[in-house]
Amino acid sequence: MTRVLYIGGSGVISSACVRASLGRGHEVTVLNRGRSTDRPLPDGVEQLTADAGSPASIRDAIGNREFDAVAQFVAFSPEQVGRDVEFFEGRTGQYVFISSASAYQTPPSRLPVTESTPLRNSFWQYSRDKIAGEDLLVTAYRERGFPITIVRPSHTYDRTGLPTLGGWTDVARMREGKPVVVHGDGTSLWTLTHNTDFAVGFSGLLGNPLAIGEAFTITSDHSPTWNQIYEWLADAAGAPCDIVHVTSDRIASALPELGPGLLGDKSHSMVFDTSKLRALVPEFGTTVPYWQGARAQIEWLDAHPEKQKADAALDAVFDRLVAEARG
Repeated sequence: MTRVLYIGGSGVISSACVRASLGRGHEVTVLNRGRSTDRPLPDGVEQLTADAGSPASIRDAIGNREFDAVAQFVAFSPEQVGRDVEFFEGRTGQYVFISSASAYQTPPSRLPVTESTPLRNSFWQYSRDKIAGEDLLVTAYRERGFPITIVRPSHTYDRTGLPTLGGWTDVARMREGKPVVVHGDGTSLWTLTHNTDFAVGFSGLLGNPLAIGEAFTITSDHSPTWNQIYEWLADAAGAPCDIVHVTSDRIASALPELGPGLLGDKSHSMVFDTSKLRALVPEFGTTVPYWQGARAQIEWLDAHPEKQKADAALDAVFDRLVAEARG
């Protein structure tokens, strides 16, 4: 039986992976702060309560235990990764680092993106930090044989997180009959992966010796345009979809907090080749396209009105952008 430690375990991606691991018969331990209410841990999981950002807290919770695989979902800086290498070296047969597909060359020089696509993102610090973490791990593997596996997800979602620029604010605008802002001309391709599909691929790599020293893209093969994404969401919400296209640069100027993720990721067509993953995990595939995912999201959000958080300030900026675009 593969003994797996999840650091995190209650997020959008990791919660589905925990369930998939249990389904594969893994012995699953989760280390986190134990505060999640949206995604409670399933029966059969051992929970260790600790602050994943505190090395002392992790040491106290884990003690001298060893694991066949450690899946690190909440490391976002090379400093965090370096502390993990120091702590887990000699104590795990596989250290799985969840990086990001936004680490790939942006914009990509060719499609589809593969694991051999260069890693370079000059727009987004988040992506550069993930690249730095990968570099540290590759060095540890090459020099000392530290047993790494690197995983690069793209936009992975569950019922709780809408993929559009404004999230629930966009749905509220649609239902009020107001236009929604879509970056560029809306025809760039965007890969959306349901967390349960991701989890099949991810859990299949755990404890697999052929995954050691390797990097894998885990995404669906479902890459609709942004126009389609908004249209499917509107259809699920039972609302009209009046789209106004605004350049990504103008949106980033008006909404600086969205700029890095937009310019460094969402504004470019991103389509991925996952044949490397499927060679090791042949059961991996796309079972939930976004037109189904959108319906599930709206159903869940309508059943949980406390989660319907429209942002008045964001709504006002969208109004201004629409007025500018329509003159």
